[in-house]
Amino acid sequence: MDIFYRIIIYLHVLSVVASIGPFFILLPMIKKLRTASGEEVTPYLDTFRFTVRLSKHAGHVLVGSGILLVLLGPWSWDTPWIVMTLLIMFCSLFFLARAFSPTLRKFDDEQEEREPLIAKLKRTICTYLFLLLAMLWFMVVKPNLW
Repeated sequence: MDIFYRIIIYLHVLSVVASIGPFFILLPMIKKLRTASGEEVTPYLDTFRFTVRLSKHAGHVLVGSGILLVLLGPWSWDTPWIVMTLLIMFCSLFFLARAFSPTLRKFDDEQEEREPLIAKLKRTICTYLFLLLAMLWFMVVKPNLW
């Protein structure tokens, strides 16, 4: 394997870590968000927004490096684990685009009850983590499904 291919693999793995890792930090922050009052809420929401942005940008690197790995590597686009990873990735893109930002914006509305929003954020984080970890499983295990 040449050094260029290994660098792409490293960037791919690093972008996976940057895409998935921060969401695990958000889970304990949900508890803090429940007890936060007034201006204490803003830093928590800013952290959520930053994590979503970081995940999106790391996702760009992830997709770009993944494309290069398929083009330069031994796999083809119809390899089962690549097909499944792409399918889940497209689902997660739609989910990410519609899940976090609208809920985070509702925290600015004084008429919204915070507890249902916090519960929705927790469900959203868990669902998104499930999607990301499923993709990771396909990339690591590389099952031969068909």
